[in-house]
Amino acid sequence: MGNVRIGINPITWTNDDVPELGGATPLETCLSETKQAGYAGTELGGKFPRQSVELKPILHKHGLDLISGWYDGRIAERDVGAEMDAIRPHLQLLKDLGCRHVVYADTSLGRHGAIWEPISKRPELPAGDWPAYGRKITSLAEQMADFGVGMAFHHHMGTIVETDAEVGLLMRHSSQAVGLLYDTGHSIFSGGDPLTLVKTHLRRIVHVHCKDARRDILERARNSDVSFMQAVLDGIFTVPGDGCIDYPAILKVLADGGYTGWLVVEAEQDPRKAHPLTYAKLGYNNLSRMASAAGFAVTA
Repeated sequence: MGNVRIGINPITWTNDDVPELGGATPLETCLSETKQAGYAGTELGGKFPRQSVELKPILHKHGLDLISGWYDGRIAERDVGAEMDAIRPHLQLLKDLGCRHVVYADTSLGRHGAIWEPISKRPELPAGDWPAYGRKITSLAEQMADFGVGMAFHHHMGTIVETDAEVGLLMRHSSQAVGLLYDTGHSIFSGGDPLTLVKTHLRRIVHVHCKDARRDILERARNSDVSFMQAVLDGIFTVPGDGCIDYPAILKVLADGGYTGWLVVEAEQDPRKAHPLTYAKLGYNNLSRMASAAGFAVTA
């Protein structure tokens, strides 16, 4: 039986990409309600101090561990040395606070401006570039591992690694050093099948983001080619067990495959419509129940 811990991302309370979504919510509220809802840890958010001497006592006060933190990567545009230099302070913060992995998303080639663009207008890596890209990302991941924080590569809407097929290309052209952050919501929003994805790349998964999807909003978003953020505002995502994704089956695959580590609720919604503490509690209760039923030992 594999041990997992259940954490959450502060995007439940406050969205760094769109400040009007919970921008006025103080960090104290995010952390106190994270603990109140039952979680063992939190990922980084925009309101968190970026110096370990400041952040460590704040998390300790709330009885929370730091799980990981997102990084806007640029490896498709930079050489490996420049990218490693850029990310080193972020890795140091994570290392100081005991994180095993960094959430690394490659936001090269225009992802930032794309969150309000139609989902069809996204950067893509030319087919012939994948072997070289795989070598670069492998080299970067190996340097991160040598530093002491492994890579959890985040496939994400609006990036060059969005679809299940692109995840396959990334895995095929990179080494084991490139761990996969498996995200159910981004898989299904991109047109993929989260259950097939977890079965296909089980041995490379080092981190899991747990969001569910509302089927009617998902289908409308894909059919009408809305932007990623408009879909979020419309309520495409929700917490595990509150949508159409087969979480019991997915968690059983992970448990049977020996996954250990964090299961992180990361279900961005409009906090004016989806009361953060209510959904945080729902996500924790659903995920802990389903994980236990799948064969995991959920630890504090």
